[in-house]
Amino acid sequence: MNEQENLKEIIRYWLEKAYESLEAAEDEMEAGRLSFSVNRIYYACFYTVSAVLLQEKLRFKKHSGVRAAFHQHLVKSGLISREHGQLYDELFEARQRGDYIELVSFEENRVKDWLQRAREFIETIKLLIKNE
Repeated sequence: MNEQENLKEIIRYWLEKAYESLEAAEDEMEAGRLSFSVNRIYYACFYTVSAVLLQEKLRFKKHSGVRAAFHQHLVKSGLISREHGQLYDELFEARQRGDYIELVSFEENRVKDWLQRAREFIETIKLLIKNE
């Protein structure tokens, strides 16, 4: 398998994980585990962003690197709307709070909103991926 085929396979892998994470986010929300739902919503977006950046051979070891590259290469360039950039930032911060700060809770309506917006985010970014 050549490098290009390998990249395409990895991109497909990240997209599959994104959709699995969205499904898990729905399950967690329905079960009332909102913090876990927020975590999965963020990761669904993170995996999608990782896939599109990998298309440009951009890989990062830290979430902050993915976030910075997302804004630099996709939001600032106008390929992705500022609204989607703001959503990614909101989810990044919410996931951090939910995972690392004690006694954090989320409102169900907020989580439902993030879930819906994340679906749109993923579909929008997926359009930028060539020959997935």
